[in-house]
This record gives sequence, structure tokens and C-alpha cells, in this order.
Amino acid sequence: MKALICGAGIAGLALAWHLERDGWDVELVERAPALRTGGYMIDFYGAGYEVTERMGLATRLRELRHPVRELDYLDRGGRRTSRFVLPPGFSRVVSLPRGDLARTLAEDVVAPVRYGVTIETIRQDAHQVEITLTDGTHRTVDLLVGADGVHSRVRELVFGPEERYLRHLGHHVAACVLTDAELSAQVGLRYRMLTVPGLMAGAYALAEDRLALLFLHREPDPALPADPAAALRRRYGDLGWILPETLPRLPADLYYDQVTQVQIGSWSRGRVVLLGDSCQAVSLFAGHGASMAVAAAWVLADELAAGDLPTAVPRTAGDLPTALTRYEERMRPTIAEVQAFGRRFIEWMAPSSRRRIAARDWLLRVAALPGVNRLFLNSLTPGGHDLITSRTDQLTARRQRRTA
Repeated sequence: MKALICGAGIAGLALAWHLERDGWDVELVERAPALRTGGYMIDFYGAGYEVTERMGLATRLRELRHPVRELDYLDRGGRRTSRFVLPPGFSRVVSLPRGDLARTLAEDVVAPVRYGVTIETIRQDAHQVEITLTDGTHRTVDLLVGADGVHSRVRELVFGPEERYLRHLGHHVAACVLTDAELSAQVGLRYRMLTVPGLMAGAYALAEDRLALLFLHREPDPALPADPAAALRRRYGDLGWILPETLPRLPADLYYDQVTQVQIGSWSRGRVVLLGDSCQAVSLFAGHGASMAVAAAWVLADELAAGDLPTAVPRTAGDLPTALTRYEERMRPTIAEVQAFGRRFIEWMAPSSRRRIAARDWLLRVAALPGVNRLFLNSLTPGGHDLITSRTDQLTARRQRRTA
């Protein structure tokens, strides 16, 4: 069985890892010129972390983690208004740059990745998918996977324009990494967030004197500015803290996008299926997207391989659309739950008024009390707890035998 995966990000690489161990002939194409190493800091936990444990990658992720000791909220001048110190032993939450997770997956995938290429046309029938790539070459495969993000090319070609499926959450986000030893030391091993109504700027120190920056601001218009760095300087220019030093140094190619969720009626059509943010984007506010991408790749591979298990009815290539439907049936309730959590969390992460900022700070002070802190952290894990099944245990054992 042959599969082409469009998108070599977290979701696409995770699926390639599983499929190649299940005997598939896998190829990935990625429109970026190289592996995407940028992106903002993420907290990787929940179902996705459990999957990486079964993949044998959790130890490597723990080695790459950046310890977050506390969360600090600051006023416009950089003075702390509230803080939350993480309890010791909270080891099943790994904080790291999104690119480090993608690189860890890529290093363990054998399937070839063609960079600087995406899909030009798609034509399918009941037996195969015929694909033309943007470099003029052609592929004929049994399965095409669109793991190419919120602005998915595969989704556009098969399901229609993205305007039908993107739900703009009224905010824009930007992220970049700067190298500055003094500022990195000043921020330290804590996530610090300056918040005023409608604006948030966050920072966290990385290794090698680097500083990860995140900007989030209220913007009802989903259209992106022609010059994102200049737009950020205008919006944040009158604020203090480290912003006077960092805003003039924002790179022209920083990550910048609208904050969206993807809501689409069906995740597959024939032999084409969507994966990760192309159909399951939960948004920055949910903070669970990487975990859901890894978990969804596992579930999709689980359903595609189920017919090979001794306890299952043997599955033929013609049954592939049924496997895709079952994958969606398993994942969709969890994605809906996490998306709803993200929408509820907007006023916590990006308060729209001084009153809401004060309420958030009060809640953080209560959450910091002994015995309450762990309950608070557990409340921030919105879903995906029941995605790993006994059948998945059988698949894990089989993949480990093939890898040995």
C-alpha cells in the first residue's frame, strides 16, 4: 500500500512513523524549503505524550525540555501582578519549542521528504489517487493524507476554499526567537506574560542565550498585515518591560497568522483524508494542538492497520474509506471538546478588560495555594484521555517487533 503525506510537520511525520512500521510505502512532500524549526513554545502532554512514550521517543523529548518553573503575569511597565509556581514532580508536561518536537519525529522517520514541493492537482476513483505535484511530477497512491496545516492545500482541492472552514477567533498571533544573553538571563526559566486589555506579549529563555517571544492581540479582521513586524511595533510600541529592546529587532520573516479553529463536516472523501490542523485545529487558546496531532496520527494508523490484527476481520484495500470514517468517529468528539475549551479560555489568556485581568490575577493567587495547584493544572488538560485502546496495545507490540 502506498501513501503520500502532504505536510512534514508534527502530524505528517507522526503518521509516517506509524505507517512505515506497518509496512506502507510512504512519501512526504512539504512546501517549505526545509524542516520547519520555528514556532512558539508549547506544552506537550496528555494523549500525545502517551503516544510518544509508546513510540519510544518520550525520553528524547524530556532531554529537550525547557524547565518552566513558574508563570508570571506583568502589567504594562513590567511589574508582576500575579504568579503561579509549578508544583515539583509535574514530569508529564514537556515544555519545548514546537520545532524541537517536529525534529525529534523527523529523526526517527525513514520515509523520504521532498521539500519545496506541494500538490497541484488531485484526481481519484474507487481504487487509487492520482496526484500532480508542483514540480510537474506525478504520483499514484492508495491514500493521500492532507497534513498541511490550517491553510491546507489538500483541503482546498478536495473540499473547497478555506473560508468555508476557518473560524477566526478574533486574534492574531506572532512568534520569533532572538539571541540576547542579557535579556535571556533577565527572563530566566519562567514564562513571563505582559498583559493589557487586548494585548499579550510573552517571553521565555531558551538555551544558548536565546529568547522565545510570543505576541497575541485582539484583531477582528482576519486579514494579515503586509508588514507583520511593523504592525507589532505599532501595537506594542508604548509598552515597557523588554519590549523597547526587542521590538526593533523583530525579524522580517517572523511567524504571524490569525488565530483560528478549523470546523469541517467530514475529514475524508474517498481515499483522501485530513489530519492535524487541516481538520482539527484547536487554536493557540486551547494549547493542545501538538498533542492532538500526535494522537490523531496514532488513531488514523490504528484504524488503517486494524484489519491486520488476529482479532479483526481482514481488511482489503477497498475497505480503506471505512477505516478513514472510523478514525474520524474516534477523534471528532475529542477535537470538539478541546476546541470548546479553547474558546472558553480566550478571556483567560487574552483578557479584554482591566476587570478581567484583575479576575485572572485573583484566580491565579487562589490556584497557587497548597493542594489547589495540581487541581488547577489538571483542569487545563481538556481532552483525549480515552484515545488509547487495548487494540492499540496490540499494534504497539507489533510495531516494536518490526523495529527490533
